[in-house]
Amino acid sequence: MSDDDVQLEARLEEQEVFEPPESFVEQANVTDEGIYEEFEENWPECWEDAAELLDWEESYDQVLNDSNPPFYEWFNGGTLNASANCIDRHLDERGDEAAIEWVGEPVDEEDVTYTYEDLHREVNEFAAALREQGVEEDDVVTMYMPMIPQLPIAMLACARIGAPHSVVFAGFSADALATRMNSADSEYLVTCDGYYRRGDPLDHLEKANEGLEGVEHDVETVAVAERLLDGDGFDHDYADNQVAFEELQSEHEGAEVDPVSRDAEDMLFLMYTSGTTGEPKGVKHTTAGYLSYVAWTSQAVLDIKPDDTYFCSADIGWITGHSYIIYGPLALGTTTTMYEGTPDYPDKDRLWEIIEDHDITQLYTAPTAIRSFMKWGEEYPDSHDLSSLRLLGTVGEPINPRAWKWYYKHIGKEDCPVVDTWWQTETGGMMLTTLPGVGDMKPGSAGPPLPGVSADIVDVSGSPVKAGEAGYLVVNKPWPGMLRTLYKNDERFIDEYWREYSNTDSDDPADWVYFPEDGAKIDQDGYITVLGRVDDVLNVSGHRLGTMEIESAIVGVEGVAEAAVVGGEHDIKGEAVYAYVITEDGYEEDEELRERIIESVEDAIGPIARPEAVIFTPELPKTRSGKIMRRLLEDIANGEELGDTSTLRNPDVVSDIQSKVGGD
Repeated sequence: MSDDDVQLEARLEEQEVFEPPESFVEQANVTDEGIYEEFEENWPECWEDAAELLDWEESYDQVLNDSNPPFYEWFNGGTLNASANCIDRHLDERGDEAAIEWVGEPVDEEDVTYTYEDLHREVNEFAAALREQGVEEDDVVTMYMPMIPQLPIAMLACARIGAPHSVVFAGFSADALATRMNSADSEYLVTCDGYYRRGDPLDHLEKANEGLEGVEHDVETVAVAERLLDGDGFDHDYADNQVAFEELQSEHEGAEVDPVSRDAEDMLFLMYTSGTTGEPKGVKHTTAGYLSYVAWTSQAVLDIKPDDTYFCSADIGWITGHSYIIYGPLALGTTTTMYEGTPDYPDKDRLWEIIEDHDITQLYTAPTAIRSFMKWGEEYPDSHDLSSLRLLGTVGEPINPRAWKWYYKHIGKEDCPVVDTWWQTETGGMMLTTLPGVGDMKPGSAGPPLPGVSADIVDVSGSPVKAGEAGYLVVNKPWPGMLRTLYKNDERFIDEYWREYSNTDSDDPADWVYFPEDGAKIDQDGYITVLGRVDDVLNVSGHRLGTMEIESAIVGVEGVAEAAVVGGEHDIKGEAVYAYVITEDGYEEDEELRERIIESVEDAIGPIARPEAVIFTPELPKTRSGKIMRRLLEDIANGEELGDTSTLRNPDVVSDIQSKVGGD
């Protein structure tokens, strides 16, 4: 490493606040710092700025109807269609411009570009097919699909005819599909024959068929997209109610379907949040509030413009993919990029290759991925031209300062602002983050609430905590992108989100706050650092310690790539801290590193948080969606029998970790 590099690393390590690059601010969509005060003074009418990003068939009468809290309604009286807003209105100016750039996993397969005219044609054809199959307005259509173009085509076709969609992540089990279709009373399924993962074709239809066996009502139609290339198929025999997606489209070639006029509060989609087990929670998002909010945040936070080529590496099976691959970007008329595969296949530079080949302007990815990029080494991004990038974003979990700075330096070359965004399935879109053309960035801190969003950090009594203290994150006012209820379960909606941590003794629902079940702390500048789920809290000798805070201290140690912290039973402390640690390439898993990890935790939090054990492991047990399965790590720490590991993408690592814990 050169002297200049050493000095740069030292400066970045010490720096706690970063200003947005001047070159970025000069062209940013939002640059006026007065926007916060303006939105506060004009709330809720401030949200007309979001509504103005859409085309309305009938204008709304009222911005916010708060007459029946917490069942808030936005843009009452207005009518519009989400599909028309994402496609039709762009045809005159951008019809021959790319709407979706699709990159398949096999590297020898050509990328596919869908212009807005292409997308309009295919969406109309499939919308006509759905209607002929009997899909009517307000029927829920389930989609069990990977990252293939037929998924957004089907979503937008449903929106076109006023049929809500319910997308089930392709990595979920057959039981998860059945549970969701039963909950939604969904009689229609769109799926595919298979897809590719790390070079292998996967038989997806077999899993879909297994799930269909558990559906408790008749399923009218199953549309099967044929993704696999010649020679990779599994020779499926279609059931009587199954038909090829492409055949349905070809039967309606050239068809045009007038977009159905939808009320602002009509449901656009359902998204289930409970994972693969347990009673699912069907989060209901509506047309106008959701679409306006994701369009506004895409423009203000991600700085999306029509001539951009934007890339979010999430899966459309999650809310991030709905909001920031499909609806937000397409509502703004930009080019959005979809990638079928993983970032390390066939090699660890796959993402950087895509960015270079497609001149990507924004990259929105997860801290988990960034930590993997760090572990693999900067030589991979350094071997590609990433100069097209203008903005970087993170989503899905808090990002520790060290990973933030690595991302800023090695991917953004210190020329791209980093927006660290906190939000949830239930919020519909971003809630906490900096505006990249306005605010300074603080690595590790998401930032202040967005303009028009009111959030506090409170203690158990509902009183705001002092700067630097930890508490519970609450949202005090409604916002357009919010969930309206849980599908067919208003009571559960109220019980789970609206009763906790109000700072009044009032029983009036107007005084309730939205509680997202996250712990956080706030600094003197109003920047919020999210510490993790409240249930991710250890009780060590009567002290409540957030696992995210301990993990941040560990991954801040040189040589550590990733960490997961869980609680293990302890005779004296009640719970003890168990830290599972992955080292960066080139670093030894030795006592010296273990001591540095323990010292870092004690320095950051105090001796009470000292890990009982630091277990080095080459991998952490993760689901196919990339979430760490902490339950298994707790079972290992406590020496208990392990539960089901079938949902893991790397089940072999569990026995390896068990042997290490048993040997310590």
